[in-house]
Amino acid sequence: MKKYFLIPALAVTIILICLQFIRPKVDNPPVTGDLQAPEQVKAILVRACYDCHSNQTNLRWYDKIQPVYWQVANHVREGRKGLNFSNWDKLAPADRKGKLWEAINQLEEGAMPIKSYTFVHSNAKVSKQDLAVLKNYLAGMVHDMPNDTSKIHALDKQLQAKAAQERQKLPESPNGITYLPDYKSWQVISTSDRFDNETMRVIYGNEIAVKAVKEHHINPWPNGTILAKSAWDKIEDTNGNVTTGAFKQVEFMIKDNEKYKSTKGWGFARFKTPKLTPYGKDAMFTTECINCHKPMHENDFVFTFPIKN
Repeated sequence: MKKYFLIPALAVTIILICLQFIRPKVDNPPVTGDLQAPEQVKAILVRACYDCHSNQTNLRWYDKIQPVYWQVANHVREGRKGLNFSNWDKLAPADRKGKLWEAINQLEEGAMPIKSYTFVHSNAKVSKQDLAVLKNYLAGMVHDMPNDTSKIHALDKQLQAKAAQERQKLPESPNGITYLPDYKSWQVISTSDRFDNETMRVIYGNEIAVKAVKEHHINPWPNGTILAKSAWDKIEDTNGNVTTGAFKQVEFMIKDNEKYKSTKGWGFARFKTPKLTPYGKDAMFTTECINCHKPMHENDFVFTFPIKN
């Protein structure tokens, strides 16, 4: 009997040894311009993010063992594509705030760092105190402009053009999704405040989405679900009163597992400004959308949780 177990065990051992010599390359290119932040903020980001989101990846010996190393190399490659703190100087100021907001949002939702990473790198876990430090830092980067007349004028201009715009032919996204004007009458299921770019957002759901929320059937969301997220400028007066300003865009997520199989069952569309200009040069823009939503795969790729009654 020992012989029968010994041969397969020996074969597996030989395969594992051979795999150690088949290694994807994980190098650390030069840092062109690292993130500049207070010491406490930088320490949290380095600990939680830099192994996959910088050119300063620190691989431990257990990260280099195959087949784990293949997964590690893929995480580093994909992580740097989405966010690379070592190339921070290449981002415009507004883009930096946007990237930080996305990063902190994913940390708060538990999507990052990924669980398989924190399982073996426990020091990468982000505490509530860490999140508070990061949020305060990001809030300090945003400079509100009370009584911003340019935003107020933009709102007036939009209101004047609204009637004419609604009479025009409904625009169509490059992937074939047509603008859905009825979303304005749908039930609100959540809100969000993007304080990094000073926008306020309202998330609407169609009847199927609302029913799914009531029945706690949102992971996954049922086919036919449509979520609409509208965004406006945020206007704040000297007394701290906040109102919505000019309309920025509306984004749609439509659930159909078969039709949108290539993007994890979700169809994406975005229409910008009151002109409702479709986003994307061609249908491939949806690759950008699903890549952004990938960290939320355990929440069916949806960032915003419905407001609980």
